[in-house]
Amino acid sequence: MAISARRTPAAKTRSTIPQVSWRAPQPAPIVLVSGPEEICAERAIAGVRDYLRAEDPSLEVTDVRADDYAPGTLLGVSSPSLFGEPRLVRVTGVEKCSDAFLAEAVSYLAMPQEGATIILRHTGATVRGKKLLDAIRAGEGAGIEIACPAVKRDSDRFDFAAGEFSTARKRIAPVALRTLVSAFADDLTELAAACQQLISDVPGDITEQIVERYYGGRVETSAFAVADTAIAGRYGEALLSLRHALDSGADPVPLVAAIASKLRTMARVSGSRESSAALAGRLGLKDWQVDRARRDLSGWSDATLGMAIQAAARADAEVKGGSRDSVFALERLITVIATKAPFGS
Repeated sequence: MAISARRTPAAKTRSTIPQVSWRAPQPAPIVLVSGPEEICAERAIAGVRDYLRAEDPSLEVTDVRADDYAPGTLLGVSSPSLFGEPRLVRVTGVEKCSDAFLAEAVSYLAMPQEGATIILRHTGATVRGKKLLDAIRAGEGAGIEIACPAVKRDSDRFDFAAGEFSTARKRIAPVALRTLVSAFADDLTELAAACQQLISDVPGDITEQIVERYYGGRVETSAFAVADTAIAGRYGEALLSLRHALDSGADPVPLVAAIASKLRTMARVSGSRESSAALAGRLGLKDWQVDRARRDLSGWSDATLGMAIQAAARADAEVKGGSRDSVFALERLITVIATKAPFGS
């Protein structure tokens, strides 16, 4: 069987076991936590531990590394103790597990220990351990799967942040949520921390003004703030935002990526007369993204948008090593976008 380009076991095996959200984890004899998004996996694993500990405070917790495994460990730590306390075994590194662990884990599925919960963490970075994952997904070991797929797209980050507030039964204004997501577009862990800080610190509803008060400096120097001012034609402000971002330690590569992403969204939306909801559904976007892109298109033509996209492609190549001066490449890109004219004209 050919291996997919992404080399993720989940893409090749259809699961027959229950799929559980990482936001509402629950125990089972075998809990497979799969996927690359580490913060979601950490939440899932901690949630299973808290669930079990709430049922019985005497829970025994043991950590095992699948890549540095001593034969016999899995059975030893999962077997009933003298007083019969429940056991939780957290196994990391399954995507690089040793042959000894793989053999013992597959055998364990045939006879899980009573009172034991085994969490197997597989990032999907390799196909190592596929035999074990296939067996779990086929229903051996009375397992469940908690998938933690990568959060990459703007819409995914928006959903993640919205879920943070929804889970906490906390209301946040849509514009405040968009501002917050834009401010932490490059780091999901920081976005999660920002959401939790607002949830814990703010007694009432969260408004745009509150987000600005907490994270105004971050918002001002975010990649999307640079892109927004340039696309709006505010040339001087765009260059100033770019300088602030760079002085704050922003990496030119994600800066260009954010600008290019907004330009591509504008191009995808341009010319369509569909409703925002219909177009968003067809393009895999959110309604607000379509509405924002349509507002951004004011003053743009197909020719100027195409020129800007070409300039972004050139800048992307240059900041990734094609030029000795990545700052100049960024400034030239901002100039082309903000002036809607070729550089130097």
